[in-house]
Amino acid sequence: MKSQKLLMSGLVFALIVGFAAPAMWAGEVKNREENQQDRVAQGVKSGQLTAGETARLEKGEAKIENNRQKALADGTMTRKEKRKLNHEENKESKKIYRAKHNRKTQ
Repeated sequence: MKSQKLLMSGLVFALIVGFAAPAMWAGEVKNREENQQDRVAQGVKSGQLTAGETARLEKGEAKIENNRQKALADGTMTRKEKRKLNHEENKESKKIYRAKHNRKTQ
């Protein structure tokens, strides 16, 4: 009896996590996107980014946002879609860092 309750609790937990994970992934990607937007804005404000660098970075961020919207078009985000978006965010993050630290100023 006790093992059945434990098994049932485990199954319910697995179902909840299984359905909640894609929603959490979408929020995680969105938070990261917002963080990178803030980094670009800070770079503009401090003069670390030129107008051209800012335009290129904004274009990259817009592409990632577009891909995020496509991933969520069916209402969920798969692990594969999350990995792809995470990879794109990693590349964009490196671009932001390099642009902010290349000693070009406005």
